[in-house]
Amino acid sequence: MNILEYFSNHSLDNSEIIPPYVLAEAGVNHEGDLEIAKRLVREAAEGGANGIKFQTYKAETIASRNSPAYWDLSEEPTTSQFELFKKYDKFGENEFRILAEECIKNRIDFLSTPFDIDSANYLAPLMDAFKVSSSDITNKPFLQHIATFGKPIILSTGASNIDEIKEALEWIRPSGIPVALLHCVLSYPTSDEDANLGMIVDLQRRFPNYLIGYSDHTLPKDMRAIETAVLLGASLIEKHFTHDKSLPGNDHYHAMDKKDLKTFRLNWSRIESLIGSSRKIDVPAERAARRDARRSIIVTRDLPAGHRLQPEDLTFKRPAHGISPKYWEEVIGKILFVDLKEDDILKWEMLNRSEKG
Repeated sequence: MNILEYFSNHSLDNSEIIPPYVLAEAGVNHEGDLEIAKRLVREAAEGGANGIKFQTYKAETIASRNSPAYWDLSEEPTTSQFELFKKYDKFGENEFRILAEECIKNRIDFLSTPFDIDSANYLAPLMDAFKVSSSDITNKPFLQHIATFGKPIILSTGASNIDEIKEALEWIRPSGIPVALLHCVLSYPTSDEDANLGMIVDLQRRFPNYLIGYSDHTLPKDMRAIETAVLLGASLIEKHFTHDKSLPGNDHYHAMDKKDLKTFRLNWSRIESLIGSSRKIDVPAERAARRDARRSIIVTRDLPAGHRLQPEDLTFKRPAHGISPKYWEEVIGKILFVDLKEDDILKWEMLNRSEKG
């Protein structure tokens, strides 16, 4: 499934759980090395991601020189946003064109989040959809500019309130393009207690005309967070991605790797098997139990032909090879055509059904 198929084929009806579109957020975990960036593409594809996403910015256009850190300083000690972004803003249009081609080779969608007008302009021909960071949900001119490209938008909603989400959608709405909203908590890493996955359900309720997904910043552990998100109705999953979780700094420490991705895909296959049909249907595996574990009307003692059945003549026991107990009142008062022994199963052909009780 590619990103355009996701927007075209995913239903707004959340009653049926279907496999999510998985977006591996590589960000700048390449740390300016094009070969590592290509490796991230390959490993995301091998792990089972539908798409891989990078980040495109220049320190001078994303943050002032006095912008403070908002991440875990014990993991990433850089105290200035500007200084951190300056470390990783080495890629430009040429590098992203190369990465887009690498994605084509590996049959995985290429996306990169733009953080300024110039990057949005040169990324547009390379991508089928735009991802917009939570940090730009109140950036009216930027959202309106991105909407002019006429491509679907994936919009993260971290650190926002409902009114801000509504405003952002109003700015995009005149373009008529589809939008997916991602529940997100802007805390790196996000503790399980702060994940608030139940907000996915609230977004579905408040924005029924939009696809709802989840951008995850919890530690990968066993990947239960994103499994739970999908079960709650998230149809798109975004999670930070790295080739080596042991690397210091930036986003490596709360990212998943190829092995984590494979774990999620394997676990999801079993979950999907467990979910099965979203409609109440006849399950072939239950047919024996339906026949042998349900009950029939049984006679409690020897009865001769011509006997008019009374309540004390009958009980209900397994198996369901005869008359169902739901016809109890209809059976009472009927006359037997045949002799019966205690514990015989009562069947319709043994009775005079025209006889009034």
